[in-house]
Amino acid sequence: MGVLNITPDSFSDGARFLDRDAAVVHGLALLGAGADIVDVGGESTRPGADPVPAEEECDRVVPVISELVRLRPDALVSVDTAKAEVAAAALASGAQIVNDVTAGRDPSMFDTVCARGAGIVLMHMRGEPRTMQSDTAYADVVAHVHEFLAARAWAAMAAGIPRERILLDPGIGFGKDVAGNLRLLAALPDLAALGHAVVVGTSRKSFIGAIAGAGVGERLAGTLASIADTVRMRRVVVRVHDVAATVQFLAVLSAVRGAA
Repeated sequence: MGVLNITPDSFSDGARFLDRDAAVVHGLALLGAGADIVDVGGESTRPGADPVPAEEECDRVVPVISELVRLRPDALVSVDTAKAEVAAAALASGAQIVNDVTAGRDPSMFDTVCARGAGIVLMHMRGEPRTMQSDTAYADVVAHVHEFLAARAWAAMAAGIPRERILLDPGIGFGKDVAGNLRLLAALPDLAALGHAVVVGTSRKSFIGAIAGAGVGERLAGTLASIADTVRMRRVVVRVHDVAATVQFLAVLSAVRGAA
């Protein structure tokens, strides 16, 4: 899953793709580099980020999604949003997945996804982006996150979304400290045991910098290290900024593991 942020304030690439044409070109480049999914977002979810009105978010993402689908009708596009209104507009424009960092907190989200026959990524986040890093203490972060996601998956299925269209994301960096992020990454097979595909988003995140002392633009190696064990998993999506390097890394690592 290649990241396409159409925002002025995302932590890694804010303001780079606010222009529609630039965003479309980058989306096509992500697909060309080997991304199976392009994840289009119009609201930053970095720590401390302020919310964006639904109308503004739609204005950012819908034209880009429409053009990507027009130019690459075979492409799988997801919309990174927590608002059912934005999700509905994006799905009507050709997106097929909703990547919801609030796991369906909007009471209309599940019905919207179900009505369109779309998929949904349910992510764990404590609070909201503006406040999520103010409380990162858990009695057992793995148990807490897995229980939360299991409950949200059941709620999505109760709303009519088929199990195979529900993906679970532990929310690395969303209301967790470094130790919590590492524990969740180590426990990915347990999350997969819930019976859903798993999404892992570690790309360029601050826990890598905390461990390795690297700036945002210098975290590719750390990102690749953090997703290495996903090659052992059967149904997993890695969400990254650096698609070409990630595809090469996972292809070679998978070949080596297969030879062993």
